[in-house]
Order: sequence, then C-alpha cells, then structure tokens
Amino acid sequence: MSRMALVSATLIVLTSPMAGQEPRFRAQTDLVGFSATITDRRGHFVTDLQADQVELLEDGVPQRIRLFTHGHVGAAELHVGLLLDTSSSMGDDIGLARSAAIRFLNTLSDATDMTLVDFDTEIRIAKYEQANFPRMVERIRARKPEGLTALYDALGAYLSDAAEEDGRKILVVFSDGGDTRSATSFSRLVTLLRASDATVYVVGLLDHQLQFTRGEQRVRLTQIAAEAGGEAFFPHVMQEVEEAYAKILAQIRAQYVIGYVSSNTKADGTWRKVEIKVKRPDIQGPRVQARKGYFAGVARQ
Repeated sequence: MSRMALVSATLIVLTSPMAGQEPRFRAQTDLVGFSATITDRRGHFVTDLQADQVELLEDGVPQRIRLFTHGHVGAAELHVGLLLDTSSSMGDDIGLARSAAIRFLNTLSDATDMTLVDFDTEIRIAKYEQANFPRMVERIRARKPEGLTALYDALGAYLSDAAEEDGRKILVVFSDGGDTRSATSFSRLVTLLRASDATVYVVGLLDHQLQFTRGEQRVRLTQIAAEAGGEAFFPHVMQEVEEAYAKILAQIRAQYVIGYVSSNTKADGTWRKVEIKVKRPDIQGPRVQARKGYFAGVARQ
C-alpha cells in the first residue's frame, strides 16, 4: 500500500527557476526495484516467466531476486503521470496533445491516482484520485498555449514528487521536445532520470517544429524515454497516437516488477549497472526493456 495519502486535487505551482533546483529524493532503501518488459525476437510479450527463469546482475555480480510479480495482478499500486507541454511552441499541436492526453486517461481505470503536470514558463502540478479524473479532464481542456518551455524543469519537478510514492510509476510526456526556459540542463536531467524509478514514455509532436531543430528534439525525447526504461513515439495523426497508446498499455500490463537487495553494501552514491537476463531456452532472442541501473544510497553523516 502506498505511503502517500490520496488527495482530490492538490495543486502546486512552480516557477521555472524554482523547479530547476535539485529535487530531493528519498534515501536509497535496501530493496532495489525494477520494472521490466520482456519480448521475444518477434516482439511478442513474454508474460509467463518465473523468478528462477530470470537472472539479474549488478555490475556483473549475480543477485538474489527477492520480489517478482507480473502485470496488475498482485503487483504494486500504479501511479500515472501526464506531462503536458502547453507552451506557445505547441500552438499548432495543442489540440492533438489535449485530445491525446484525455483519451489516454480513459484507458487506465486501474490507476491508483494520476498526476497532471502542465507547463509553459511556469509548472503546475495537480494530483487526482480515481473519482476526480473528470476534474483533471476539465483542467486539460482549459489550458491554452502560451509562454516559454520549461520541459526539463517540469520533468525534474515530477520526478521529485514521484520519489515520495511507493509502487509502480508511469509517466507519459506530451511535448515537442524544445526547451527555452529551464534552469535544469539536459545532462542534469539525465542524472535525475537515472536516479528515479519511474518509467517514462514520450509522445513527441514534431510536425510543426523547425526543420533544423526537429532532429535534435527527437534525439533528446528518445533519450529521455530510454534512460527511464520507456519508449518514445512520434505520431502524426490521432490514429497513430492511439496505436502508441495501445503499445504503452500493453507494456504496462506486461511489466514484471523485480526487486533485490544488493550484495554491494557500500553506501557510496555510485552508479551501478544492472542487467536482466532471461534463462529460459525456449524464448529466442529475448529483449528486456528496463532501466540500465541505479545510484546507490549515500551514508548519512
């Protein structure tokens, strides 16, 4: 059960410079948890693995798996976040982004709660429990495109908030990938993504972006998703958005939650590379989609 009490609509408004400050994350707990999606070489989800059919290595050293669940049956609570870019650069795409976000809401009735982060020059965070999702839809519809783009700061603000929650955390980002406001650098954002246990998916809307910036924005959005164990999609029309949703939902439903206590007891704050392998011989060419590691905790002074 999550330690965080559910609220109807707790609203936090941050200016970009404040959100750019370094978020405070919880100290590393003993149990290290990973969400992982596993497919075979044909791209079909593998959903019937047992704990003894998976090997987990930390910096090349095998670890004993203590927690192993699959899907939403017996799995941890699901906390979902939506990061909605409402800056002026989204003027031509805001209608598609709003419709896409609302349709996505209607597909996750099993979410414990949902957090909306809509941002431009400022960052606004509102958390809703299941019964108040209609209020969240109203808020999405009310947003108009204006201001600069504080994408990296908005992501940092969400990650800081999500660090206080137990359970699975899924964030879907709707943005064109540009950033014209954040105090947080992209390299710092990558560090924050690696420090978080949230899985991030990106719906990148790039059709109306300048040709000479579009490539870089696509690369950065792709990296944001990859660093957090998710995937990036770049749809052009609503049908492709819906296809992206179907893939995201299928991945969420097929996720394994794997936990272990590291055999490395040093509280040195270092990056530890984690590799998850499938040991079942009948699964050919398995592909594991998960975060690539985590930062160890730091001993308190």
